[in-house]
Amino acid sequence: MLTDHLDQLKAHIEPGRAEQKAAYHKQSRVVLGVPNPAINDLTKAWRQALSVPERVALADALWQSDIFEARIAAGKLLTQARIRPDEAVWEMLQSWVPDFDSWAIADHACGAISKRLVADPARLDQVEGWTRSDHMWTRRAALVSTLPWTKQNNPKDDDLDRRDRILGWAAAYVPDRDWFIQKAVAWWLRDLSKHDAPRVRAFLAEHGEAMKPFARREAAKYLDR
Repeated sequence: MLTDHLDQLKAHIEPGRAEQKAAYHKQSRVVLGVPNPAINDLTKAWRQALSVPERVALADALWQSDIFEARIAAGKLLTQARIRPDEAVWEMLQSWVPDFDSWAIADHACGAISKRLVADPARLDQVEGWTRSDHMWTRRAALVSTLPWTKQNNPKDDDLDRRDRILGWAAAYVPDRDWFIQKAVAWWLRDLSKHDAPRVRAFLAEHGEAMKPFARREAAKYLDR
């Protein structure tokens, strides 16, 4: 199965793109040079053609290949709201998190993770453990994967509690000087400010001075519009 699907990816290689992607994403792994729209089209077709167990098996094989576009495709393959049953998907996605080492790969996998969190918010208990990891990309994934809780216009009380819980994780990250962590905190706050400006203002009033200046500016980007 893997060989056939890798061949489908390779059929969309664009000359010169591999070198550009490898340099931009700072990749030492194999980069094929396949544009994102082609990966989107392929993974959409694969989702429609495969059963859930087949999707899980293919996604895992793509991930284990350690090819840049294959790992992105693995995340895209599992990024959908309705997967039943989804426990095997959730377990596999969790197993990928310690492998994160690139924002592009991590963000696509986090897109799949976020769907499974929305499907079962009790899984936030497991994600909270990521916030204490020694692995920066795992800590970052806790915020990137929970971005759906920044986007609700009419959140229920339980979702407001979850929003406050995740803001607590973000507050604990403020002393972390890593650029990617500061960027993730700013990203979460910026997106939340479009739907819940009072919470973002309160967060910045308490923690803004301790954030890196670029992150503070990014977090407040939409507050005065």
